[in-house]
Amino acid sequence: MIEQHQPHPRIAQREKQRGIAADPLDFNARLAVWVTRTVGSMWCAYAFAALALISLPAALQQGTVAIISWISQTFLQLVLLSVIMVGQQVLAKASDKQAAQTYQDAEALLQISDATHRLIKVNNKLTDEIHELLTLNTKLTDEIHAAVARREP
Repeated sequence: MIEQHQPHPRIAQREKQRGIAADPLDFNARLAVWVTRTVGSMWCAYAFAALALISLPAALQQGTVAIISWISQTFLQLVLLSVIMVGQQVLAKASDKQAAQTYQDAEALLQISDATHRLIKVNNKLTDEIHELLTLNTKLTDEIHAAVARREP
């Protein structure tokens, strides 16, 4: 008995979904996203660098300790904050692209798997038909041999 092919339920679910929807954001989340996008821009890093450079002359007048303090507390913290955020955004986009490609590959594999099951079903049906024809052919051949044997003296 040939088992009937049942497509995986996930295939039908994926057809209905078609894409990944983001959850709606409340005010605080929207504000946080806006601040992150604003501070996490190279223009903001340039602005922070300019702001930090305003205090550089005062640090130079105060000596080595003040210069080191200015570099670590003012310049690096202000400028690197934005630069790191920009870098994280670039990496997140690359990660999102890779995730989308993996998603598309998984969808393709689901479709290939379903198509393979359909082909196996057709192949099994054709194999059964060939088997039936061979069985019929064997019976007819046996009947012919028996009829010939009866006719011979």
